[in-house]
Amino acid sequence: MLPERHQIQDLTYLSSEKLGFGGDDRRAIFDLYCTSTSGERFIVEVQKAKQKFFRDRSAFYATFPIQEQAKKGDWNFKLEAVYLIAILDFVFDEDLNDPTVRHEIKLKDQKCKVFYDKLTFIYIELPKFTKREEELQTTFDKWLYVLKHLPNLEDRPHALQERVFQRLFEAAEIARFNPEERQLYEENLKVYRDLKNVVDTAKEEGRAEKAKEVVLSAYTAGLDLTLIAQISELSAEEVRAILREAGYTPPA
Repeated sequence: MLPERHQIQDLTYLSSEKLGFGGDDRRAIFDLYCTSTSGERFIVEVQKAKQKFFRDRSAFYATFPIQEQAKKGDWNFKLEAVYLIAILDFVFDEDLNDPTVRHEIKLKDQKCKVFYDKLTFIYIELPKFTKREEELQTTFDKWLYVLKHLPNLEDRPHALQERVFQRLFEAAEIARFNPEERQLYEENLKVYRDLKNVVDTAKEEGRAEKAKEVVLSAYTAGLDLTLIAQISELSAEEVRAILREAGYTPPA
């Protein structure tokens, strides 16, 4: 995900909680916060449930590793690069028709020339990654595959035989967890399933409401039952049920 000039050689894990300068300031809690041996800072966020202002949150979070580089005394304002990498289990609404999985955002001018190259946002929309195991070619492909499918994999796939993936599967093996790690895993899994259920239910309810609107609009416009069923992608009986619920008497 990173450019050649900022490849990671080693990492130090920093405190994941960042406080504002004042007692009433909003704090930030990062999923993972690291600094490289050459000083670049990397925030990694894993977002499971869709969040309305996630881009705003990203910009807010990026201010913390920028401000903490400030030095007292005679300082020329030179900053090290900051990267925020967000791995998302959802797709932004404006990207629904865009098949791009990886999005990289920098600060640019009106001619699309990079104005400041030390602040980079990288978003990975995992639901768009649909490659099967036999289609994996690059290391990037393999990481996306394992990030998306790890909870459902019983064995390490043949395509993921590199040593780094062996280490990953060993670290992720639930049977190796101590009691504290297992409890935390179960708690996180429950939260994720609850959130996903809420999101899925909202989507289903939204689709059902849209289908009702289509059926009622088509019926009041005089379309016959068969055509309404085709347009709404519902069965004839489902169309009749919607019409009866709305107070109409549909044809048999």
